[in-house]
Amino acid sequence: MGGGQPGEGNEPVVAVLPSGAAEQAQETGGESTLTVVVAFAANLLIAVAKTAAAVMTGAASMLAEAAHSWADTGNEVFLLLAQRKASRAADRTHPFGYGREVYVWSLFAAIGLFAVGAGVSITHGIQELVHPEPATDFGVAYAVLAVSFLLEGASFFQASRQAKRSAAKRDQEVLSHILATSDPTVRAVFFEDAAALVGIVIAAVGIGLHQATGSAVPDAVGSILVGVLLGVVAVVLIDRNRRFLVGQAADEGLQRAAIGALLDQPEIARVTQLHLQYMGAQQIFLIGAVDLDGDPGETEASHVLAALERRIAAQPGVVAAVLSLSEPQEESLHP
Repeated sequence: MGGGQPGEGNEPVVAVLPSGAAEQAQETGGESTLTVVVAFAANLLIAVAKTAAAVMTGAASMLAEAAHSWADTGNEVFLLLAQRKASRAADRTHPFGYGREVYVWSLFAAIGLFAVGAGVSITHGIQELVHPEPATDFGVAYAVLAVSFLLEGASFFQASRQAKRSAAKRDQEVLSHILATSDPTVRAVFFEDAAALVGIVIAAVGIGLHQATGSAVPDAVGSILVGVLLGVVAVVLIDRNRRFLVGQAADEGLQRAAIGALLDQPEIARVTQLHLQYMGAQQIFLIGAVDLDGDPGETEASHVLAALERRIAAQPGVVAAVLSLSEPQEESLHP
């Protein structure tokens, strides 16, 4: 069904999504892809530079940062694949489309961040504590970290700009929106880049203390801290993707907006049931029970419900709509 079938005649589209959300549903794919591409380019350059610096300096924190950047680069590949897979049109085997593919591949990316980024960083940090080795060429390390900070900052700026614009349309705080959004790609890039910026600072402090004290312990601790940071981010991303994969319901604001939109239709006297489930990034499936105005007969009621379903499914961001008649004893829902 994808974006739904258009309504018959000149019937108006039922505006189930709140103001600006329909346009956001159309725009989110392209901007999310741009966000991931920017992050991929930045992380690839950073990963190569950090790897070279890790070999030259022997710093544990630099190796942890290199592992972090390679993990992020691989993650962007998964996220681009997620965008491509999820954009496929609905077909006979997947009548609601492939939107949830985005959560599958984003989940793989989060697991990769945990296994590669966190695992390598913590393991190497522990090894460095047990068998410390002196680092050299500290100037190279600082230069690479400085350039990395600028590149990560550019990627983070793009992710933040998209998140702020989307949050403003939903009247939410940016962090709350990032955690709640149905678009896992912008959430992944936002958190990964934020963690990268913090990780660079940790690595710089660890290497600086190594240089100042001559002890490899601060550097090793820095590597472990970077790994712990990546582990926390990975667990958050894994949990969010898991929730959407198993069928997370839409938030209360979207529920209220949908109830209000349905009650605005002249054919609907009241709404008694409403279920909105995410089927992908900015894609919902609407199931509801309504009481029709005028108490039409069975045949007429079926035609009215079918017309309403088509009108609702014609809106961008709605993959399908299924409406049934309310039971007389059911309580009415209010926006």
